[in-house]
Order: sequence, then C-alpha cells, then structure tokens
Amino acid sequence: MAAVAVAGHDEPVSVLGDLATPPPATRAVRPGWRDPRLWIGVALVAVSVVAGARLLAAADDSVAVWAAADDLAAGHELTGDDLTSRRVRFVAADDLARYLPADEALPADTHLLREVGAGELVPRTAIGAVQQTGLLALPLAVEPALVPPGVEVGAVVNVYVSAAGRCSGCAGPALADVTVAAAPARDELTGTRQLVVNVEERQADRWFALISGLDSPVVTVASRG
Repeated sequence: MAAVAVAGHDEPVSVLGDLATPPPATRAVRPGWRDPRLWIGVALVAVSVVAGARLLAAADDSVAVWAAADDLAAGHELTGDDLTSRRVRFVAADDLARYLPADEALPADTHLLREVGAGELVPRTAIGAVQQTGLLALPLAVEPALVPPGVEVGAVVNVYVSAAGRCSGCAGPALADVTVAAAPARDELTGTRQLVVNVEERQADRWFALISGLDSPVVTVASRG
C-alpha cells in the first residue's frame, strides 16, 4: 500500500489500496521419459526412417551384371580382367537369369563361344568350355622381330606367310582375325617365339595346305593398335 503526507494531517494518508500480489513465474519443463508425447514422436521418426528406406530400395531395383570391358573374340578365355560391372534394371527375373551376375565368380575354363563387343552384357549362352567353341589351338613358330611387342593373350591378329619362291596364297592374310590363346616368351634355345591362335577347322586346313608347299616360309603377325 502506498501513502503520502497531506498538509494538516500528522499521519500519512493512504491513496492506493493494497496491490494484488503477482503469481510466481513458472518455467517450462521438458517432458519426461514417461511423457506419451515423447514416445509418439520417437515412433513417428522410426516409421519415417523405415518408409524412406523402403522407398529408396524400391526406386533402385537394379542389379550388377558382367559386361565386356573390350571387344572379345570367339574362343577367348574369359577372366575377371576382361569384364566390368554394370548395373541394369530388368523387367522380368527371367531376363536376369540370361546374364552373369557380378557377385558370382566366373566358372573355371570359361571361353567365349562367340564374339562379344565392348560394353555388351555377357550372356550365359555365349560362354562354355574350350571344347564347346569348335575352335582348334594352332601353334605358330615366329621370329620375335616379326611379332608386335603388344601381342599377348586375347589379342586379335592377322597372320601372313611369305616365301622366296612363288606363293599364290600369300597375297592376303593366311589367317584373318584370329585370337591369341597363348603367347609364351621367346625360346632362348631356338631363338623363336611361339604363338598359339584359335582357328576354325577350315582355317587350320587352309594353313597347312599353304605352308606345306613352301620352302622356308616366313611367318609374320600383324595386329591392330
């Protein structure tokens, strides 16, 4: 209560009544672990996370399959270095079964039964054992200087033959676009280098018919690139 002194009065005179006492200040209290609102919030967050994960999984239903990293010829022995992984979305499960999943190891003795282009998915029907290729392994003895240094297993080459005498079949390649199946180092004893190429039977027959009629034939290997 407030009071003031008034002239002519000995006691101070009250001019205002008692003021109401203000309520005590309250402080916001965080909800405790028993508060149901807390658990409702946690449940909503968990549902959102699960739903988001399922949506992402449904949005990316692609699978990884093997594709050829480069052009590969028929008869080539397939290894991991020849392949690259590509993610593909297949409409039907039967389509996936036609190709090689990238999470599976290649079977042993895997050879290409037909040519596979760079970037092409490798179908199961294009691989098999070496006996299934229908190709013959033809060994060639070549002077090291007549083989390009980059020729190695998997290279596709042309093989030419020349001779000192007349050779009617030497105008073009004796073997065209054949795949090198083996390329061992130079033989120090003979000074020659052996190459083994995969050829069809008719190519092998033509090869032997050609060189059998030549004296001291000279074999030269040519490659692209």
